[in-house]
Amino acid sequence: MIARVEPLTTARALRGPFDYRLGEKLAGVGVGSVLVVPFASRRLLGVVVEVAERSDLPPERLAEPIEALEAHVPPELVRLGLWVAEEYVSTPARGLALVLPPGTGTGSGRRTRPRASLSATITAAGRGALAGEVRLGSRQRAGLDALADGPRRVTDLARLSGCDHAGVRRLEDRGLVTVARTDEAPGRAAVRGVGGGGAVRAPTAAQERALAEIVGALPPGPRPPAAAPEPLLLHGVTGSGKTEVYLRAVEEVLARGLTAIVLVPEIGLTPQTAGRFVERFGDTVAVLHSQLTVRERYDEWARLRSGAARVAVGPRSAVFAPLEDVGLIVVDEEHDGSYKQDGDPRYDARNVAERRARAAGALLLEGSATPRPESVARRRRVRLAERVDGSALPPVELVGMAGVQGPLHQRTRDALDEVRRAGEKAIVLLNRRGWSNFLTCGGCGRVWECPNCDVTLVLHRAEGRLSCHHCGHRERVPDRCPDCGSVSLARHGVGTEQLGGELTRLMAPLPVVRLDADTAVRGGAGEALERFEAAAGGVLVGTQMVAKGHDFPDVTLGVVLDADATLRFPDFRAEERTFALVTQLAGRSGRGGRAGRVVVQALDPAASALRFAAAHDSDGFLAGELARREALGYPPYGSLIRVVCSSEETDPAGAAAAAVLAGIRAAGVPALGPAPLFRLKGRERVQIVVKTSDRRAAIDAVRAAVRDAAADRSHGQVNYAVDVDPQ
Repeated sequence: MIARVEPLTTARALRGPFDYRLGEKLAGVGVGSVLVVPFASRRLLGVVVEVAERSDLPPERLAEPIEALEAHVPPELVRLGLWVAEEYVSTPARGLALVLPPGTGTGSGRRTRPRASLSATITAAGRGALAGEVRLGSRQRAGLDALADGPRRVTDLARLSGCDHAGVRRLEDRGLVTVARTDEAPGRAAVRGVGGGGAVRAPTAAQERALAEIVGALPPGPRPPAAAPEPLLLHGVTGSGKTEVYLRAVEEVLARGLTAIVLVPEIGLTPQTAGRFVERFGDTVAVLHSQLTVRERYDEWARLRSGAARVAVGPRSAVFAPLEDVGLIVVDEEHDGSYKQDGDPRYDARNVAERRARAAGALLLEGSATPRPESVARRRRVRLAERVDGSALPPVELVGMAGVQGPLHQRTRDALDEVRRAGEKAIVLLNRRGWSNFLTCGGCGRVWECPNCDVTLVLHRAEGRLSCHHCGHRERVPDRCPDCGSVSLARHGVGTEQLGGELTRLMAPLPVVRLDADTAVRGGAGEALERFEAAAGGVLVGTQMVAKGHDFPDVTLGVVLDADATLRFPDFRAEERTFALVTQLAGRSGRGGRAGRVVVQALDPAASALRFAAAHDSDGFLAGELARREALGYPPYGSLIRVVCSSEETDPAGAAAAAVLAGIRAAGVPALGPAPLFRLKGRERVQIVVKTSDRRAAIDAVRAAVRDAAADRSHGQVNYAVDVDPQ
């Protein structure tokens, strides 16, 4: 038999799979087996993508794999990984790496293995030794005494009798015990939840209607994949009870003998969702996310693979959970940008979920209060138009900041003061971290910039550092200008660190909890959310993290600062992002029966995205946005692909970009560029953008052009980053 293997190497120009001869020892190898294979002068991991009777090469020219690992990827996930590589113009190795068990790695060295323990069993000779036939040390005798009633784990034996691993091995050498390796069932990782769901409430009439439509679309039970049901979009206002609908849909799926995948944005920012699933379904749920250790992630993967867990909950990587008989894939907060992977392959988990659901014959259910225009155009909508507690959506006040000194408008200060006097809670959003945006010298005009990137350094006063938010470069805050010696240094702009200090003074004695990328790294987002939830009153201030689906019923005020900042970005999604950010933050206020309100500060409060958000008019915004995109050919009426060529010097990147552009145009696909980008992490960058209505042809053309450029040795200094559907 022949195994066709994709080696897990990063070389873009490599073209596999490669044939290996399977000897008798590896007769059980099949699609999805993970092998250690000889590859040139190296040993690499490889994934079997096909098994064949014969090869085009003579048998004597085929090498044999060195060994097969315990890890085995379901064949349907092998196909999914290869599809991701194809769709997102990556390599098969990078696509397959997404579906490997956690901790597998790509080399041939140490890797995570199934949990196992050693158990010892007394032999007949050992029982004779206890009867005095053999001389024993005190610990050896105690160990045999402990084994007289039956086998025990070696670790337990050491605790009970003092006979440790070395003592057991000596007993084994003397033939008094036998030692066997036993696989253990993996344990479930702990889930740190905030704001537990509490008692299960009866669904509202609107939830019942939505659930009936969803349940009616579910597959009836385990069976060979047939035509997948039409994907659905659960479009519900904030607080309308979408999570409860997901929970009941999963309950129905489990009752039908099927499994489910539930995708959420960053797990550290949405612990409530994961916590509610674990609370409802217990050990049936496995949670997959990056905050677990490699061992914990492997154990959760193994529970899903074995069928011990039948519901996978997690961020984008959970779409590759090794479940069989998948009947439902939920994508919660489907508008969230975190579903797009930053590194190669730059896949979109929402598209991968659709592909997997179609292959499995499962229902894809996306949900959001602010769905993407792409989803609205392509999905049948199920509506939840009212909050579960019957409360009205909070009134939103737009205030202009033209001519206002300081970060807070007087209307905002008054609203916050009301919260302080009442001992209530508020959430304040400013989508910019740090103390100040940048630092300048009043004497000579010097601006402190990153030495590796063409951007200014951000002041983080508590750390006494200037930091680059792109490459991580840090340096001490200067006390004088190194160019002219002036001590007149000016800080410009306001970030969450400075705003937090201002609010601490304004809101005393109420606590102010800050949540941004800086505090999340130091103490964990979950800890900040728990502190805010536990407080009787206070303020949660931070970046867009504070708007990520949190459910705090005692928040009475939401504030958005510099709300139209995103509208100033050269991005066709700027309007969509602005509308979603304001609407999502507004949805945190006025839940649980308490009246709420929202204040939105902007330089241009008349901007249409802000006016639609203030009116809670999602349909009006989406209608206008879709009309604009159709006229301009943007998604969902066209596709975008971006290719970035980078090198340490400008010329190599430019030459490679020109070659890629020529290759794309030679295939009859129009493309824009090359155009320079700002330097990033010490590398000069040049980009090409493809905007097309023929997605398949464009992907094929870009793949061929990048592959040919990467194979050209004259471009050996250049790295290539291909982003299909850039965000």
